[in-house]
Amino acid sequence: MDVLTALLLLVHLIPVSTAKNGVSSKSRKRIMPDPVTEPPVTDPVYEALLYCNIPSVAEHSMEGHAPHHFKLVSVHVFIRHGDRYPLYVIPKTKRPEIDCTLVANRKPYHPKLEAFVSHMSKGSGASFESPLNSLPLYPNHPLCEMGELTQTGVVQHLQNGQLLRDIYLKKHKLLPNDWSADQLYLETTGKSRTLQSGLALLYGFLPDFDWKKIYFRHQPSALFCSGSCYCPVRNQYLEKEQRRQYLLRLKNSQLEKTYGEMAKIVDVPTKQLRAANPIDSMLCHLCHNVSFPCTRNGCVDMEHFKVIKTHQIEDERERREKKLYLGYSLLGAHPILNQTISRMQRATEGRKEELFALYSAHDVTLSPVLSALGLSEARFPRFAARLIFELWQDREKPNEHSVRILYNGVDVTFHTSFCQDHHKRSPKPMCPLENLVRFVKRDMFVALGGSSTNYYDACHREGF
Repeated sequence: MDVLTALLLLVHLIPVSTAKNGVSSKSRKRIMPDPVTEPPVTDPVYEALLYCNIPSVAEHSMEGHAPHHFKLVSVHVFIRHGDRYPLYVIPKTKRPEIDCTLVANRKPYHPKLEAFVSHMSKGSGASFESPLNSLPLYPNHPLCEMGELTQTGVVQHLQNGQLLRDIYLKKHKLLPNDWSADQLYLETTGKSRTLQSGLALLYGFLPDFDWKKIYFRHQPSALFCSGSCYCPVRNQYLEKEQRRQYLLRLKNSQLEKTYGEMAKIVDVPTKQLRAANPIDSMLCHLCHNVSFPCTRNGCVDMEHFKVIKTHQIEDERERREKKLYLGYSLLGAHPILNQTISRMQRATEGRKEELFALYSAHDVTLSPVLSALGLSEARFPRFAARLIFELWQDREKPNEHSVRILYNGVDVTFHTSFCQDHHKRSPKPMCPLENLVRFVKRDMFVALGGSSTNYYDACHREGF
């Protein structure tokens, strides 16, 4: 048994016993910490393997769960791209040999993989917003390029798409069989890994879709802030947050010692090693079961990895406490949340456009949205994370609309700051849409303090 298999068994990602329905009771990938099944103290390797999100058995998911008298009106999906090759190289080491071509006889596999490649190869004439039309539609390099989506990343999103198809199309009939282009809203940043992740999810969701009906818009900002990106106060929050990170790092002598040891192994100054963000490359080694790099001076090892990963976890913990990141998030996430509620409000008026919205994005997109919603306990977005907003109509009271919010298949609606008290006061199983609208239009600014009542004023507040 190799090291990774042993570790996976240890953290229950490979099912040991299978329940009657063929899904292990222990295979559910946790979003909010669970005191019963999780290690009593934070285990950096456990956390890292959750982050890898290695495709295994089908997950239990709570998407689409509602009382029978509720009708699904629209769905808004935010994803992080799937597993990717590192963005950084550990200096003076051989980069991990990972193949980014898509082949059927290599794990992880998905039954739709060959059909996906075949369909993508027919899409060269697809009309996407520039510069997306110059990007490859699927990964295809025998040695991955930096930041390239891997086969694992494609499979993760084929799985996501198939899961959403089973729930939203087969069960809830969100789109008619003869759906049209204007019923989808598709947007991605200009990286091949986000476009390809979006296409993989879309192929799982709408297999063999008509290329003429697919139009991806390009979003230049990772915050998806469209025309509302200029926000000086948001940038000030970010600078203070980065200062907090820097001071925490300075306090961690074990981290500094670890970077020093690794720098000696690869024979570069400590500063140069730290700047190469070695955790990014080490996570790739871990997720792909490739041993850490060695030189004639020794090997980078699991103990080095644990120290750096533990510091990352500590950093997330302090980030929650200090609230600087929350200020950044409230302003950073406001434009995309405002766009989402506008789309929902149009749907409540009976408009049939943009019933399924997909934003293919990054960890730095999802993380501020989670924080702004008040989901401070939610785990950092793993590869192929999905955050979903569902809009529902009560058939018995057609003027009443509700929302559900799900993170990686777990219903987190009542963990949000705008709905955490709702179910204590109301027997309704969902959160009224008005709560979300009030939060985006008013309460997000209240949470920032000061007297601002709109995004522009909050972004240009004097004396912050």
